[in-house]
This record gives sequence, structure tokens and C-alpha cells, in this order.
Amino acid sequence: MAHLGSGRRRALAVPVGLVLTASLAFLPSVAASAAPLGNTADSATASKADTTGPKLSYVANLTAYGTVKQAKKAIERAGGTVVTSYEQIGVVVAHSQNPDFAKQLRTQRGLFVSVGATRTAPLQTVQTTEEGSTQQLSAADAAKAAAVAQEGQEPLEPNQWDLRTIKADQAHKINDGSRNVTVGVIDTGIDDTHPDLAANFSKEQSANCVGGVADTSEGAWRPYADGSDHGTHVAGTIAAPRNGVGVSGVAPGVKVAAIKVSEPGTSLFFTEAVVCGFMFAAEKGIEVTNNSYYVDPWLYNCKTDDDQKALVEAIGRASKYAERKGVLNVASAGNSDHDLAGDSILDNTSPDDTTTPVPRTIDPKVCLDLPTQLPGVVTVSATGDKGLRSYYSSYGLGVVDVAAPGGDKWQIPATPDANGRVLSTVPGGLYGYKQGTSMAAPHVAGVAALIKSAHPGATPSQIQAMLKGQATKTACPAQIYDSTGTLINATTCAAKWGQTGYYGYGVIDALKAVR
Repeated sequence: MAHLGSGRRRALAVPVGLVLTASLAFLPSVAASAAPLGNTADSATASKADTTGPKLSYVANLTAYGTVKQAKKAIERAGGTVVTSYEQIGVVVAHSQNPDFAKQLRTQRGLFVSVGATRTAPLQTVQTTEEGSTQQLSAADAAKAAAVAQEGQEPLEPNQWDLRTIKADQAHKINDGSRNVTVGVIDTGIDDTHPDLAANFSKEQSANCVGGVADTSEGAWRPYADGSDHGTHVAGTIAAPRNGVGVSGVAPGVKVAAIKVSEPGTSLFFTEAVVCGFMFAAEKGIEVTNNSYYVDPWLYNCKTDDDQKALVEAIGRASKYAERKGVLNVASAGNSDHDLAGDSILDNTSPDDTTTPVPRTIDPKVCLDLPTQLPGVVTVSATGDKGLRSYYSSYGLGVVDVAAPGGDKWQIPATPDANGRVLSTVPGGLYGYKQGTSMAAPHVAGVAALIKSAHPGATPSQIQAMLKGQATKTACPAQIYDSTGTLINATTCAAKWGQTGYYGYGVIDALKAVR
């Protein structure tokens, strides 16, 4: 599971000039003399479409002049099968074994803006594997925390240094959030039977989007039996209630929904599932989404590549549609310790759906991390108990919007467990520690939910402005820890425009959100 924020989740800056379409009316224009929508050559050879290649999944993005009906006919002529379509944003998901499927569709410029494969390995049934990255809280450690819990605290709250860092414990005395606000966790699923999540879980706004089609049947949103605990951990940080059980979330009065988008076995997040996730959140009245992942198989999606630019277009349309429907999207900045505002970045992990990634040096102005780099998405870096940037967190001046506690094993807090990671819920009614920008983003999603609770009429852009304006300004530190726990000079932190590369506009503040 190389892509999740608790492991190696990453992100990068919004390049100058990137403008994803806000509606189909603003799609790239096509001249009136463009080729006809129905390609006659394809029609004549429809029965001869090659089906000898691997079965791959594709996204096809329509022009302003194309229709889903026309796209379906073109896809079938090229030897493809339509899985689902989103007329609202002009995106069609299809499967095909034709090696030239995308190439053939791209010739129909009057119909398609871009067409691309969402993966490099063929679709196949995979077996589940253990996550194995969580440091589980023992019964003895739980008892130790409960023994020192003060009146009004949850039993494990003494170990939640992260809540105190952003003053969430103080905010709860004023407003712990509204039941009219829901945060959608686009992730690996949530164990809604957990005693510290059940009361705030919204089944009506939950689904399994794996494959690109939303499945709302009972329990479809839960993690796979041997799958990842990532989404459940994120959910607890956002909205674990103050009920005298376990931990408290940043916004313990709001609801949380599960939108599962990870593949079984690999926990990979593919484009068709993520597009489904954003569209589902938009149509189900969710106010905030948390996105602690990057979209596989490419760590960075280059607009100079025909396949990858189609993924940027499809997810960009979906996230922008959700924003227009009132959804604020929050995403983690990544765990690669990359300078996302730098001149170049070495990507040696892509594609991650094969056993042979091909190292490449990318230009962060051209190659985008999805969805965190998209316009309108709040990008979050991670800090530890001492307020320093976490050793793994990616950063970048003008890239990171705000910072939040994500944990750092080298920044040791004065808590009963003396554990610098973030404590939250995991499946089976248990609790565990994780660290990563995956853990930072849900703190921001929780504060955004508190802002929305206090200001019900606030738009996503207004909530984002309040997050930045209320953040605690944080200067570049003199030193930070590296991956070995050694203090090094923080020479990579740049400052300008009232921001820093490490912290953006600053560390979020839950108390200001409710005031």
C-alpha cells in the first residue's frame, strides 16, 4: 500500500496556468470544421477490433460538443465496454482489451478531449493482504492513559497530544460540531461497527466506489476482511464522539461517511473509483471530503503523456463538480520529503501497479499529484508534537496551504505513552498509532467541519479562506529531524507572501473555528 498517507503518501504544487474546467461549457473549444463525431473508419471496422491485449480500464473525457450517447457508440466500435458514465462532467469509464483502444478514440477530436488508461497492469482478481503498519494500543497502555484522564476527557485522550496542539479540546467546550455536517472519508473503508464511530456514522451517505460504480448495499463501505485500517483511523480523528469511550475526534459532533475507493489486496486507488467518490459525495450532500492518498499508478501525472493527462482531466472535473455542489476537498501533501516547489523531482516508484517501476525525473509544474494538487483542494503538510515539520512530510512554498499534526516518532510528547504518532480508531473496536500526512489531513477536515457548523452558509472557498486566516502563523524552524532522528538544519524551508514552505499559512486552529 505504497500510496497511503500513513506510509508513503505524497503531493505537489498547483502549477501556474493549470485551469481545469469548471463546467463542460469551459472545455477546450473545438472548431466547427472538426472531424465528425462518428468516425466512419472505426464504424467500418467495428467487428474487427483487436481484443488480444490485456483488459484495462480507461477514462474518456468528452468535449463540449460530445454526448455520452455518442461516446458509448464510439467506445463499442473500438472494442470497449462502458462501465459507467457521468453526464454532469462528461466523463465515461470503459474497459477494453484492444491495445489501440485509447489511440483510436483520440482520433475523434470532435468527441473526446482526452482518453487514457487508468492503470498499466491488466484487471484481475487479487487476494487481500495485511496492512501491518499500525502500532496497536495495548490494554496496559490504555489503562495507563485512563488512569490519568481528567474530568471531561475521553479515557484515551491523555495520549491525544494532537488535539491539544490545535486547541480542539478547548473548542469542544464551545461547539463540537453540527449533525447537519458530514465529512466523507474517501479511503479504504470505515468499520462503522466500532463503538467509537457508530454513533456518528452516516450509512445513507456511504458507498463502495471500487470499479467506478457506487455500491450502497449494507456494509459495502467497510474495509476488506484482511484489508487496510487506514480509513477507520482517519475517521476517528475526524469525528469520534465524546461518549466516554476511547478517543475524541476533532469534530465529535459531526457525522462521518465512508466512500471506499481502494482495490482489494493492493489498496491501490485508481481513477475510476476516485471519480466515483467525488461524484457520490457531491450528490449525497457531503460538506467536506478527506483524501489521504494519491491516485495510482502514477505518483505524479504528467500532462505531456496521453494517458496521464486524461486522468488529470477526469479527476479534475469530478473534484471541481463536487466543489460547485458545496464540497470542500482536503488532501494530504505526501510522505516523500519532496520539495514540491522545486525545479525537479525524482519519481522512482511509478507505475506502482507493476513489479518494475521506471525511475523518471519530473517537472512539478507539468506533472501533478492527484487529487491534492488540483485547484480548490486544501493541501496539508504534517507536524509533530514539538511543532516541527514531520521528517517525512513533503513541503513547498506556495504548494502547502496549512499544516496539522500528522505525528513524528522523533518528536516525543509528554503523554502517558510518550508516543509521537497519532492515536485513533482501528477496526475491531481497537485503537492504534499511525503517522503520516494521512493523519494530518483529517485534522484539517475536522476543523473545516467545525467552521461549516458555525457558518452553515459558507462556501468551500470561504471555508478554505477561514482555515488559512485562522491558522497560527509558524515561522521556518532552525532545525528539524531527519529520518534517522538526527537534528539537521532546516535549510529547505522558504518563506514569502506570509507563508512558509513547511507550514503554508500556518497550523490550523480549532478554537478560532468555533469562535
